[in-house]
Amino acid sequence: MRVALITAGAAGMICGSCLNDNTLVRALRDLGHDAELIPTYTPITTDGPEATTSRVFMGGIRIYLEEKYPWFCNMPRWMTSWLDAKPLLRMAGKFAGSSDYSSLGNLTLSLLSGENGPHRHDMASLCDYLARESRPEIMHMSNALISGILPMIAKRLSAPIIVELQGDDIFLDGLKPQHKLLAIKAIRENTKNVARFHTPCVDYADYMAWYLGIDRSRFHVVPLGIDLGAYQTPPKSHKGGAPVLGYFARMCPEKGLDLLLDAWLLLRNIPDFGTLKLQVGGYLGKAHQSYWKALQKKVHDAGHADGLVHRPCATTVEKSAFFADCDLFSVPARMREPKGIYLLEAWAHGLPVIGPQYGSFPELISHTGGGILFERENVVKLAEAIESLLKDPDLAGEMGQKAKRIVGERFTSENMARATLASYSEVLA
Repeated sequence: MRVALITAGAAGMICGSCLNDNTLVRALRDLGHDAELIPTYTPITTDGPEATTSRVFMGGIRIYLEEKYPWFCNMPRWMTSWLDAKPLLRMAGKFAGSSDYSSLGNLTLSLLSGENGPHRHDMASLCDYLARESRPEIMHMSNALISGILPMIAKRLSAPIIVELQGDDIFLDGLKPQHKLLAIKAIRENTKNVARFHTPCVDYADYMAWYLGIDRSRFHVVPLGIDLGAYQTPPKSHKGGAPVLGYFARMCPEKGLDLLLDAWLLLRNIPDFGTLKLQVGGYLGKAHQSYWKALQKKVHDAGHADGLVHRPCATTVEKSAFFADCDLFSVPARMREPKGIYLLEAWAHGLPVIGPQYGSFPELISHTGGGILFERENVVKLAEAIESLLKDPDLAGEMGQKAKRIVGERFTSENMARATLASYSEVLA
């Protein structure tokens, strides 16, 4: 089967959606299918082998200039093609990374306006590639925010279109109210003829059907999967030493790092847990440097700087070493987590998980038996949940090992690819 999956680069950020898209395309190829991952805006950043095409479409520099200077839209392509070079886009991405989505309302709406907007020539270039070179049997869009191109694609290709939803609401909620309402309306219009929406879990399918005002029957759940072969699990470096609580996700308020740090500080003041360490890793963008520094200062002022460890991990090998050095794991996200790849990664390393009773967490923990839930955003309840597992290491170990077995059986990249192919076959029938 020939599959074209269009993804959106995240300006140098290690993005869960990009990781998931990359893993899916690689798994489809391993099963013998002709799958390509087509990046838009910027190249994607992954922690393993990248599966994208050599060309980036609708380059972020060009899109920015077209939005800011309308005359730029009329510049000959041969004069501006150098702006889409991957090295240049990667370099430009280093100067981006702001999470102030409220300033992106007009740009979002112009992109969603498709052939009626200022970026129609860039979208036409992608449509030309799909129609003349790629010629997919099925189109797969990694989010609804790039759906402005869908009506143009539908005019050029007869291939059914799948739209993946895996965090679109987070961006839309960050827009100004007037922009958000118009964006949702545009997404509904752009996707009215898509064959199906994919989501990683039932909770997110239910929520996004309501959020976007789209019939729930058009949604199909394809559970997450990870490439277990990408991980190497070394022995713990602290065997027999102080227990380690792990956090690995974007280092930002939405993921609740400050909540976990506060719960950890509560536990450090209990004599039995005075040596508990907190090990933190994940992407730290420019927009959250001051947030992280404030947390470090809080720990220092509380006299517990010796217990906080920061380990940035850029590869799966480094990530495996990170998880191997943890005894339990928590990302107490405030946001409605649609995926939770980090949960599967923690379970793949046999770690029990403490998660909020919100988003994908209840679903994943129910499927694996790999942890316990606590009341969302309640630091005291979070600390109590962590304490209960620290006091019962046998139970914690059983949870972690059970989840490790189930992840190996059910939540692999191959199973994700097979479930995706089954959905493709249904819409092609």
